[in-house]
Amino acid sequence: MTTKSGILSILASAIFICGCEQPDSDYFFQTKAMEVTPLQQSEQRPKIPADLDLSSEPLNLRQAIEIALANNPEVAAMGWDSVAAQARQEQIFAERLPRLGLAGGYNRHLDEQRLLPVGQPGDPAILSRDIFSGDIVISLPLFTGGRLINQVKAADLLQQAATHRLARSKEELVFNVSSIFFSILAQRHVIESLEFSLGTLEEHVKRIDALIAAQKAAKVERMRTEVRLADVRQQLVRENNLTTIQCRVLANLLGLEDHIDQISLRGELELPEKAIVPEFEAALAEAWKERDDYLAARSALEAQARNVDAARAGHWPTVLLQGSYGERWAAGPTIGTGDESGDLGRIGLAMEIPLYEGGRIDAKVREQRANLVGAQERLRKLELQIRLEIETALSNVRSSQERLDAIGKSIAQARESLRIERQKYELGNGAIVDVLDAQSALLETETTYYRVQAELQTALAQVKLAMGEI
Repeated sequence: MTTKSGILSILASAIFICGCEQPDSDYFFQTKAMEVTPLQQSEQRPKIPADLDLSSEPLNLRQAIEIALANNPEVAAMGWDSVAAQARQEQIFAERLPRLGLAGGYNRHLDEQRLLPVGQPGDPAILSRDIFSGDIVISLPLFTGGRLINQVKAADLLQQAATHRLARSKEELVFNVSSIFFSILAQRHVIESLEFSLGTLEEHVKRIDALIAAQKAAKVERMRTEVRLADVRQQLVRENNLTTIQCRVLANLLGLEDHIDQISLRGELELPEKAIVPEFEAALAEAWKERDDYLAARSALEAQARNVDAARAGHWPTVLLQGSYGERWAAGPTIGTGDESGDLGRIGLAMEIPLYEGGRIDAKVREQRANLVGAQERLRKLELQIRLEIETALSNVRSSQERLDAIGKSIAQARESLRIERQKYELGNGAIVDVLDAQSALLETETTYYRVQAELQTALAQVKLAMGEI
């Protein structure tokens, strides 16, 4: 091989190895991301299923959950975190495999150097100050004191933790969608009750006007009814505004930028039968087995224990199997006889024993041990939190059921009371204040009933979430 061709080969190798052109660098991706406008980003996100028209077709709970799981940005981000954890696990595993690469170099020496070592006595020698080299290099770790093994196991556990966190994020999203879904259903029943009350009061005003015309009622009675009518109207405006806000919250959970004002829901607040909830101990035992955030914390704790072992391995020697094969070229004037290029090869073992690291290894071990204790405390905190969440959820279910039973019986009584007071007033045996009080009591009882129904549905979903069953 000539000097010119050797130089060209080395330059080609250097360009290939160093990557003078790297269109896939991190900066390139960051630049591309910055060049994408918000509109373009929204066009790239998942949309509503093609067979679903929110402007004309009401959305049930199952469809809402499916859209949320497909579109919610937080779940999407957690999915990419899981992908990143898988990539980190593959990176750590690759540390145990052989490394094969190309190495090239150019050296300018003050004195002429042998191009190739002596093979046997009497071999001709070529000396040069300018020497190019190109090698294929292989390296394989044989012994690292358990560092790589523990790092691989830790990466596996962290990947499992990321998968569990993704699952838990989906469970929380399902709960949030269910909660706001039932709240909207209850809110619309509340609005229906207000509209009914508004219509009833307007009819009552007409009756009072007729009685006033017949000189059977005083104008003050109409004024009191108008005051009550104004109060119901402002309540209706407030509840309509609250419904709009709740629809926007639901749209955000579904990951939708549009269709916010077009969402219509269909579903029932009534339970088909009285809910059966588990006892505290049974629910807690189920949570230990099923809750993904608890399983993620357990995996993270085990991974941190492996990181401590990996840090301790820094005190052990590292043994590598190394080998290389390549060419050497003389690039300038030479002295001696023989070829101006030749090949070299070697294989052997290399050992590195840490004698003094300035305390770096010990500090790393202390850091990982501190992280381990911190992970243990976070796991204990989560265990206490799970107990509290289960107790709270079960208590909410029992409370909502009892309140619902009590309010359900009072609705019929409130309606009958209003009927009697109206009849008494029309016969001239009652006061307008009693009629208005009966109307207000019925409205309050109905709105409370619908909201407690939504609270019961939410509490049941909260029990499942606390147990990890959603």
